[in-house]
Amino acid sequence: MGDNSTAFSLPQPHLQRTKLCDLEDQELEPLYVQRRDELKQLVASMIKPKIVQGRTLNGKEFVSFLGQILEALNKGEIPSTGSLVEVFNKGILERCLKVYTERMEIVGLPVSVDKLQLVHGLAEDEARKLFDKQHFGKHYAAQSFLNLDEEIKKVLRSYGLANEYQSSKLCEAKFSECEEKMDHLQALKLPSMAKFNAGFLRCNQSFEMECVGPAKGSYEHRMSKMLARSRALFIREYNNKLFNWLVIFSLTMVVIGRFVVKLLLLEAAAWVMFIFLETYTRLFWSSESLYYNPVWHAIVSSWEAIVYSPVLDLDRWAIPIVVMMSFLAVYWRCIGARGRIGRSVLPLYNGSFRSSSGRPRTD
Repeated sequence: MGDNSTAFSLPQPHLQRTKLCDLEDQELEPLYVQRRDELKQLVASMIKPKIVQGRTLNGKEFVSFLGQILEALNKGEIPSTGSLVEVFNKGILERCLKVYTERMEIVGLPVSVDKLQLVHGLAEDEARKLFDKQHFGKHYAAQSFLNLDEEIKKVLRSYGLANEYQSSKLCEAKFSECEEKMDHLQALKLPSMAKFNAGFLRCNQSFEMECVGPAKGSYEHRMSKMLARSRALFIREYNNKLFNWLVIFSLTMVVIGRFVVKLLLLEAAAWVMFIFLETYTRLFWSSESLYYNPVWHAIVSSWEAIVYSPVLDLDRWAIPIVVMMSFLAVYWRCIGARGRIGRSVLPLYNGSFRSSSGRPRTD
């Protein structure tokens, strides 16, 4: 065992120890120089050279390489026990976040805020349960759990913004649709309060059912103001339009009663209606007081029953009905004229025949 010993001593290199760094090898003790060279050979024979990327490093390069390794360790670029746990938990965190996102994607936006919070709670519980089952390390798991909460909050905020956008988009579309419908009802050719109320109710119900999400509250306020404004405008114009239509209707009945069907009773009733609307109302009632009179209410009720009902919408079918009635009137007029001509000619022919046959014949 003593033969395998590589230990040996080095003699003192020089008496002036403070100047050793400035002395050359020729000025040093020869035995020291000899032993030093033997030590170099011994160390070189015992160690293997450091090879990095196929290249042998010398002393300075090796020191630089060690410095780079220490710097990488300090920055966490080289995995350690703690960093390996963090990487493992990071993968679990990503899987949990994916589960949460998949559960949130099931919800079709827009939805109410309460429903979104309910789905968020269920998805968050499922993600946390998965993390509790798969995480590793107590200290590092706590930090990863906090990171999971932060990521879930970010996803929830993004879904909240998307829900607000989709809700505003949907409610704006329904609001515009109702606004267009109210404008259409304002321009009815034959004004009908029943038809306006039916359209008003359908529009309001459609908005209440289909407009959902956080934007519903603000759009409900806008919707109520728009509907109230449309109703007030329609009521203000309704009586005036109805009065004008009744005047036109009475004159039309006068023309039909005199020249088409030649019915004196129809013509007289139409004249009475026209005189009542144009003369009596102007002499005894103002235009405003007329609309509060029971007689006017009876006229309005009759008009509403004729113009709009669940069976017939006269505003939609007015033109086809007028065309058909005009055709029937012309047809009836022509057939009636032919009948009268036939009845006037036939007796004249029969009388002349009898008178001619009764005359005595002469030779």
